[in-house]
Amino acid sequence: MIGSSAFQLRNALLDRYAGAMADLGDNLVYGICESIDGEKDPQCLLLVFHLVESLAQLYPSSSGPLANFAEDLFEILGCYFPIHFTHPKGEDDDVKREELARALMLAFASTPLFEPFSIPLLLEKLSSSLPSAKVESFKYLSYCTAKYGPERIAKHAEALWASLKDTIYLSPQSALSMEPESMGRMNFQESDVMTQAFVLLQEVIRQYGDFISLIIGDNDINAFLISLNQYKGFDDIPLQVKQKLHAIGHILSACAKASAAMCNKVFESFFPLLMDGLGLSVSQPAQNNSYLDEECFSLAKFKFGPLYLCIELIAACKNLTVSLYNCTSIHDFPHQRWCSMLSSFSESLVKAFVSMLRSNVADNEQSAYVYCGALKALVEIGFSIDKCLDSEKAASFESTVVEKIVSLISSLDSAIPLSLRLQAAFEIGATRKDFMLRVVRGLDEAIDTNFSAVFDHGNHKSDELTIKLLDTYSQKVLPWFLEIGGSEEVQLNFALSIWDKIGNFKSLNLSLPEFASDLLGATMIAMKKAVGSCSEESQEIIITKASGVLFSSTVFGSMGFKSGSSILKEEGLQQTQNYGSPSGRDEWLTSLFASVVVALRPQTGIPNGKMILQLFITSLLNGHVPSAHALGSLVNKLPLETKGIESSRTLSLNEALDMIFYSFVGTCRDDSTSGNDGSGVNISSLRLNTSRIQSEINTVIGLAWIGKGLLMRGHEKVKDITMTLLSFLTLDCEAGVSKQFQNLVEVLDEEGVHQLMKCAGDAFHIIMSDSGECLNRMYHATVRPLYKQRFFSTIMPILLSLVVKSESSFLRSMLYRAFAHVVADTPLTAILGEAKKLFPILLECLSTLSKDVSNKGIIYSVLLVISGILLDKNGREAAVENASSIVNQLIELTAYPHMMVVRETAIQCLVAVSELPHARVYPLRTKVLRAISKALDDPKRIVRQEAVRCRQAWASIASRSLHF
Repeated sequence: MIGSSAFQLRNALLDRYAGAMADLGDNLVYGICESIDGEKDPQCLLLVFHLVESLAQLYPSSSGPLANFAEDLFEILGCYFPIHFTHPKGEDDDVKREELARALMLAFASTPLFEPFSIPLLLEKLSSSLPSAKVESFKYLSYCTAKYGPERIAKHAEALWASLKDTIYLSPQSALSMEPESMGRMNFQESDVMTQAFVLLQEVIRQYGDFISLIIGDNDINAFLISLNQYKGFDDIPLQVKQKLHAIGHILSACAKASAAMCNKVFESFFPLLMDGLGLSVSQPAQNNSYLDEECFSLAKFKFGPLYLCIELIAACKNLTVSLYNCTSIHDFPHQRWCSMLSSFSESLVKAFVSMLRSNVADNEQSAYVYCGALKALVEIGFSIDKCLDSEKAASFESTVVEKIVSLISSLDSAIPLSLRLQAAFEIGATRKDFMLRVVRGLDEAIDTNFSAVFDHGNHKSDELTIKLLDTYSQKVLPWFLEIGGSEEVQLNFALSIWDKIGNFKSLNLSLPEFASDLLGATMIAMKKAVGSCSEESQEIIITKASGVLFSSTVFGSMGFKSGSSILKEEGLQQTQNYGSPSGRDEWLTSLFASVVVALRPQTGIPNGKMILQLFITSLLNGHVPSAHALGSLVNKLPLETKGIESSRTLSLNEALDMIFYSFVGTCRDDSTSGNDGSGVNISSLRLNTSRIQSEINTVIGLAWIGKGLLMRGHEKVKDITMTLLSFLTLDCEAGVSKQFQNLVEVLDEEGVHQLMKCAGDAFHIIMSDSGECLNRMYHATVRPLYKQRFFSTIMPILLSLVVKSESSFLRSMLYRAFAHVVADTPLTAILGEAKKLFPILLECLSTLSKDVSNKGIIYSVLLVISGILLDKNGREAAVENASSIVNQLIELTAYPHMMVVRETAIQCLVAVSELPHARVYPLRTKVLRAISKALDDPKRIVRQEAVRCRQAWASIASRSLHF
């Protein structure tokens, strides 16, 4: 054995002076064999394996020097397979087992001269009892097969098939998945051995076309296919047979999608047998079978085994069609044997699959498998038709399949759950744009029908149906059209049709409030997504339509001001604050209009903007949260000034802020908006209804969303709103209050004040968090880079100063609540720069908040911040000085009873702390191990697992035995 420097030198010589080294011939190869024999050092082995690759490139000839020593050289290499190497702890060696395994695999495959020795060795290792050895063997065989070429692989074809058959078919290592997403599909969780065996099968089939003859001629497989006819339904098939059925489906699919020639052979050999199993005649496929008459359809007539394999073959044909689409003339497909055979059965198969979807086949597990299988087959057929560009077949598919599936959406007597019907309609529609447009028309008709049932008759069953229809629109249909691009007609028509429906209903007959709220929420989400995906021109059409419906309603009259007024007078404001909950229709109109405003592009104008703004302000003060979202979106997107346009019908940001500050404060944006100390809005002038705590809470929520919109665009007025929220936050009966709040405190009891302070603390979460409801890029928000970092650097000194000055325990907890929200939503890069200063505050924050169970979510967020700091190199440096305090606080949280993820994350943080300098953590090891021993008995398994990992990490700090 020689050192790594010598191997590096030889590699360098072979790489740079290949010509000169080649002249050494047998002497070079022999010398290398002698030098590498018995080498065990991992770093040297990496160089050895690369050296073998270089030799293979230097002497590729089958009669050269390498050929003379190929057996001897491979005998040395073969001793290292499979790689069994554990990276030693504590040593500064970066070589991992995976690196060595890959380097050895490259050496095995470096020359075809190794084939007579490597393939038998790898096949022999497949008999190992170690799963890892089998996995490595299949990996190496797959890679070597691709490198050695078909002629050399042909010599081992029978041995390869025998090994593959044993692993995949005779002794399958797979389990039927019970995961929720697997219901209705025969999904198996395959072992790593089976997964790698399937990879090898695909590679061998791709490399050596005649390999399929071994599969087709296999007696066991043919006998198995015939035996499937004895099982009528899914539940009749034993688990072992299901495993084999899954394996056969995988094998036939791999063969069929490899090439057109192989697909022809698979269909010629197996397709007639499968059709017989389904009861479809080979000689007269479109006649003499009852499936053409849906009324005569019975699920019992189908045998599950042949049906499953048929579906797998259809899916393989689709994959083959897609793969050959760019390299084969579309006119060549009908001449392929597989295509003609499939076409001859297409009519009866399609009608049979449609019959399954239209029948009551979703009431048990067996039926669910058949239902989803039929859907999968129809989807594959639809995709194939789309790729083939056959207009005649597309028209036939639409009339035979699409129309009948769409009719299920509105069917009242169908026993199939609506969710399955909608899934079928969407997946089949997604195969072709024309089909999806037909699905959209069906959805529109169903939504219209159910809206009428809801609004006219108060039918709560229609509420549920309409919610599901709208969810399909917003979660599937609209994103699908957005992804494919092109016309936005669907989005535009959907938004306009909703406004038409709402405009035509003069009153809403909503029987159950909980369903009405969910229905409104679903409609708002769909409206926002539709408007958000439209262009500026289409949005102008929608906002004009929505404004027309809104202004023709009673909304403005019921809110306490008349159409045509631009700014609400003071007495009008008092009137609106005494106004109760709006009517159902008014709430719908205001909420839907807010959804439109939220999703508008900044360039889209809003007719009668001042009246709309006042509507949202008034609705907000009455507790209407969507109006707060709309106000935040408006101040985020409005232009600073409007020029050359009629000012009474347009709105600028400065005008909007004047109206907002006037409504809330009684002053304009530039008139004494600072408090007496110049720190913020003068709270003494806030127009608050002190008789209702909810009024103040609504004000705080509205200010939070308005502040968020201003912050994201980088407007200076966010400072005034922030200081106002801080004034609410520091409103504490125990600590004594400023004169600005004396009147408010005298009216509200202590509980009311505390509730208002808590709301003010949570307002900072609204300001800093990413919202999915508004003010995001999907809805075209104006986002200034690094806005969160700037707010963090601005507000943090103020919050910390208030914490230091606070004397009230409740006030301190509320300040820490706001602090936690800001820190949790600030990008970690900004936190790391201040980590040394923040660590003591973060720990004190955890200690304070953990006293109240309602803070458990906030505690988890703060722990995630600490975890991020501890996992960063610079963050660990900041944590060193606070190691003892960190450990003490984390130990307390390992037993936190109210939230499992808090315990889990605290333990993970302790693992990270163990990576701090030895001198800092060594004195703490006994304390940590004692605490972790209790976590080993945690009722949650995931916590126990983390506790084991933590105990190992801390126990490894000291080499001596620890008694605790």
